[in-house]
Amino acid sequence: MGLEQRTLTVPALVVMIIAASAPLTAVAGGVTTNYAVTGMASVPLSFLIIGAILLIFSIGYTAMSRYIPNAGAFYAYVAQGLGRALGVGAAMIALVSYNLMQIGIYGLFGFAASSFANASFGTAISWWVMALAAWAVVGFLGMNRVDFSVKVLGIVVAAEFLIVIIYNIMAFAVAPEAPEPATSFNLADAVAPGMGAVMAFTIAAFMGFESGTIYNEEVKDPKRTARRATMIAVVIIACFYAFSAFAVAVGEGASNVIGASVELGPDLIFAFFGAHAPLWFVDLANILFITSLFAALLAFHNVIARYFYAMGRGGALPKLLSTTSRTTHAPVAGSLAQSTLGLLVILIFAVISHGKDPMYVVFTMFTWMTNSAAYGLVLLMSLTSFAVIGYFKRNRTSDSVITRVIAPLIAGIALAYVFMQIIINFEILLGMEEPGMLGYVLQGIVILPGLIAWVLALVIGSSARKAPKANKLPVG
Repeated sequence: MGLEQRTLTVPALVVMIIAASAPLTAVAGGVTTNYAVTGMASVPLSFLIIGAILLIFSIGYTAMSRYIPNAGAFYAYVAQGLGRALGVGAAMIALVSYNLMQIGIYGLFGFAASSFANASFGTAISWWVMALAAWAVVGFLGMNRVDFSVKVLGIVVAAEFLIVIIYNIMAFAVAPEAPEPATSFNLADAVAPGMGAVMAFTIAAFMGFESGTIYNEEVKDPKRTARRATMIAVVIIACFYAFSAFAVAVGEGASNVIGASVELGPDLIFAFFGAHAPLWFVDLANILFITSLFAALLAFHNVIARYFYAMGRGGALPKLLSTTSRTTHAPVAGSLAQSTLGLLVILIFAVISHGKDPMYVVFTMFTWMTNSAAYGLVLLMSLTSFAVIGYFKRNRTSDSVITRVIAPLIAGIALAYVFMQIIINFEILLGMEEPGMLGYVLQGIVILPGLIAWVLALVIGSSARKAPKANKLPVG
């Protein structure tokens, strides 16, 4: 039995995509960390630059979804555009990267939820207790109809946007200095030293935007829904985050925003609320920060479950993983597989972090895993851009030369540049002062499974050509 058919609309898919980017988390955590670590005032500009790159990327990427409506997305597109073996390798990198992103967020969720509960009720709940509670709910929702998840995410995302909008209004209302848009959006900074590091941080806030095509087997209009939803989501994310990053500079003052970000980090926005809003609103903002993380957990869980499903159906992983529910049509085997991996990692870090500072799990589980995930996903996006060119070269369609060649070529080169910046600044992203073995290990965890899968697929493919009756690795 296949996935549930034709229930997702454009608005529903936009919600799923934006939920993965976690708006409140991106602004409270990502923007302030970007200011603090890079020391650059042009963080707002970086959102517009990355947004433009991803919008160009989406032109060719979403065009592929009209011809290859596969829940494996990167996997299927690279296989069709650059060859089956490379597609299998890309699939493993995608699977590892998405799992790292989703499971890493459990660390920050557990810390944030336990800290809030302990401060509010005088308890002493460990981070992993809260992480396991979220894990159970995410697993339950992942086994149900995807439109049920959309309803949950829709409420959370709407509340997140409202909180950030209120913050933006308050920031302009109490601005200690005159706003300086010329500083925050200085086009000369686009090629300034240090902008590469800024973009390496910024693109992490967009991760999940590409997930729209993964639901193409479940949307009402497979030829238009994913394309429109992805374009809309990228524009919303880029513009909203750019303006919000500017609001952070306005609220703290252009001359003080970097220093305040270094001092307070992700607490900057909540400290601002504490100084200018009633206590109940501060508590509400903290609760919505936690639910923002939950929304990202659920969104990425649904993506990973469908990747397992697509790879099981295509033969790259055991066929058992392609099992779907008879009642909800959800990819139950993929959902269970992802939940199992999440449980194992949570338990491992629960043991490792015992007796350590509560922030330990944020600096390790969350920071290491999510930045490694961004490393892998940006590599895949660059690879997919060139796969788009390869696919349309071999398959004649009515698409324009912009869709078939120009847009994917520009996106591929731009994303390769961002990927190189992530490599160059990887230690900074991990919070390390100098290069060390940890950075190489984490990059290896992402890349090696893909390389091994690619080599194995080449060997199996070669054997299949010699013996036509042997099993192959279809795309599905």
